[in-house]
Amino acid sequence: MKKFIAVMLVFSFVFSGCATIFKGSKRGIDFASDPAGAQVFVNGIARGSTPISIKLESNKSYDIEFKRDGYATKTYHISSAVGGGWIVLDLIFGFVPLIVDAATGNWMELDQDNINAVLEKQNK
Repeated sequence: MKKFIAVMLVFSFVFSGCATIFKGSKRGIDFASDPAGAQVFVNGIARGSTPISIKLESNKSYDIEFKRDGYATKTYHISSAVGGGWIVLDLIFGFVPLIVDAATGNWMELDQDNINAVLEKQNK
């Protein structure tokens, strides 16, 4: 039984990409605002109020909006790009990990870890 488990572990490492094993497909991004309590919209969908941490898929881009009554809406864009380090690691471990990470998109990285929006008061 121990031999079977060891073989399965080796098999899963050989036939998985480095980013798939170590990073996964999602990343937590922290959102804050000044003043706190702004609504956070991700691609037009309300996700909660600041401060908040939201897991986003690393292989997509996002438009982020911060909205609060009496304040101007603040908009940000989070982009996704290939993380060069994952490609290097995949190449070191063979062609299969490279294909796995490319197919799953797990080697993609978001360009921001957090966003702190400073909201400006609107004149009425």
